[in-house]
Amino acid sequence: MRRTPIPPARLRLPALACLGAMSLVGCTASGGTEPAAAADGELTVLASFYPLEWLSQQVAGDRATVSSLTPPGAEPHEYELTPRDVAAVSVADVLVYLPTLQPSVDDAVDQQAAETAFDAGEHADLDLRYRPGHEDEHAGEHADEHAGDEHAGEEHAGDEHAEGVTDPHFWHDPMRMAAVGDALAEELGRADEQHAAEYTANAGALRARLEALDAEFRAGLATCASRDVVTSHSAFGYLADAFDLHQIGISGLAPDEEPTPGALTDATAFVRAHGVATIYVETLVSPAVAETVARETGAQTRQLDPIEGLTDDSRGEDYLELMRANLASLRAGQQCS
Repeated sequence: MRRTPIPPARLRLPALACLGAMSLVGCTASGGTEPAAAADGELTVLASFYPLEWLSQQVAGDRATVSSLTPPGAEPHEYELTPRDVAAVSVADVLVYLPTLQPSVDDAVDQQAAETAFDAGEHADLDLRYRPGHEDEHAGEHADEHAGDEHAGEEHAGDEHAEGVTDPHFWHDPMRMAAVGDALAEELGRADEQHAAEYTANAGALRARLEALDAEFRAGLATCASRDVVTSHSAFGYLADAFDLHQIGISGLAPDEEPTPGALTDATAFVRAHGVATIYVETLVSPAVAETVARETGAQTRQLDPIEGLTDDSRGEDYLELMRANLASLRAGQQCS
């Protein structure tokens, strides 16, 4: 769906930024996002969290100032926007975000950035669904499962778990990232027509790097002793889908979601039954859940970064380095030759 064209980059006054955000939360609190000032004629691009910030930087190049709403080290699912963040949303030329991942960002988009928001999920082909107790499934794959069952509508009416929720974690699939990059180049080109060709060229160069990364994963994971990947939360469905792996998440899509006793029991039983040697822990969240299953089963733990933000413990300085670190962890943990 095409949005109303964004006017070319323009200068804005800090006072107007506060006025734009006042209707939602006001501008008196400290903290939050304070984007670097853009040079005259440059776009101001604001991304909701790290993967979209990195992608925006690659596509925008030197023609825009790119900032992230989520501070380094913060867990994006849990981060609540401050008044300063909302002010930044209201004055950005382009806001790159992923609906449902951060509800407070969704609210800010609705109230402050309806005309300037770029929905990354719209171009990432979010076709995986998550249902508690099930692996990620292709959206619609089971749409006709109950066709012809006269009680199907009654049985599942109001049951959000029956249909599942869309998995938003697309950035672990390099080719989905490339598709979003191509679409973002078009969006930036509409906002800054003078430099549209540069954004397109940047997206093309980015696609080439992501295609090379995709090829590395395909080669590196082609022959593994195990294709069952047990993770602390269900953040790697698109990675599993892209590279013929089977994700078993101990807890749900949100990393702060506590697994039920039944989920812990099921995960432990799966690890034992399938001889799973490695349980993957993450950055930004406690490893306690994964370590519990590992302790109960004798499995080892390895880090698999959800790449939702950079920390001092990150095994790389950008998305590409973190993805390659994840590939190394998977090759070791899945015993790939």
